[in-house]
Amino acid sequence: MGFRNTFDRMIAAREKQARRYVNGALLSLDDETLKKAGYSRDEIKKRGSAVYPF
Repeated sequence: MGFRNTFDRMIAAREKQARRYVNGALLSLDDETLKKAGYSRDEIKKRGSAVYPF
Protein backbone atom coordinates (compact mmCIF):
# COMPACT_ATOMS: atom_id res chain seq x y z
CA MET A 1 0.00 0.00 0.00
CA GLY A 2 2.86 2.41 0.76
CA PHE A 3 4.50 1.70 -2.59
CA ARG A 4 1.31 2.57 -4.48
CA ASN A 5 0.98 5.91 -2.65
CA THR A 6 4.61 6.75 -3.37
CA PHE A 7 4.20 5.78 -7.01
CA ASP A 8 1.02 7.89 -7.36
CA ARG A 9 2.77 10.92 -5.86
CA MET A 10 5.73 10.46 -8.19
CA ILE A 11 3.42 10.32 -11.23
CA ALA A 12 1.54 13.44 -10.06
CA ALA A 13 4.82 15.33 -9.64
CA ARG A 14 5.98 14.36 -13.14
CA GLU A 15 2.63 15.40 -14.63
CA LYS A 16 2.93 18.79 -12.93
CA GLN A 17 6.48 19.17 -14.23
CA ALA A 18 5.33 18.31 -17.77
CA ARG A 19 2.47 20.83 -17.63
CA ARG A 20 4.86 23.56 -16.47
CA TYR A 21 7.27 22.70 -19.29
CA VAL A 22 4.49 22.84 -21.91
CA ASN A 23 3.24 26.14 -20.50
CA GLY A 24 6.76 27.55 -20.80
CA ALA A 25 6.92 26.46 -24.42
CA LEU A 26 3.50 27.97 -25.13
CA LEU A 27 4.62 31.28 -23.66
CA SER A 28 7.34 31.44 -26.31
CA LEU A 29 4.64 31.73 -28.99
CA ASP A 30 3.21 35.05 -30.12
CA ASP A 31 -0.23 36.18 -28.90
CA GLU A 32 -1.92 35.62 -32.27
CA THR A 33 -0.76 32.00 -32.43
CA LEU A 34 -1.88 31.42 -28.85
CA LYS A 35 -5.29 32.89 -29.64
CA LYS A 36 -5.69 30.65 -32.70
CA ALA A 37 -4.88 27.63 -30.53
CA GLY A 38 -7.45 28.69 -27.93
CA TYR A 39 -5.02 29.91 -25.26
CA SER A 40 -4.50 33.23 -23.55
CA ARG A 41 -1.12 34.37 -22.31
CA ASP A 42 -2.60 35.51 -18.98
CA GLU A 43 -4.25 32.13 -18.37
CA ILE A 44 -1.02 30.27 -19.12
CA LYS A 45 0.89 32.54 -16.74
CA LYS A 46 -1.66 31.84 -13.99
CA ARG A 47 -1.12 28.09 -14.41
CA GLY A 48 2.62 28.54 -13.98
CA SER A 49 5.50 27.69 -16.24
CA ALA A 50 9.07 26.57 -16.21
CA VAL A 51 11.67 27.51 -18.75
CA TYR A 52 14.33 24.93 -19.47
CA PRO A 53 17.28 25.64 -21.76
CA PHE A 54 17.24 23.73 -25.03
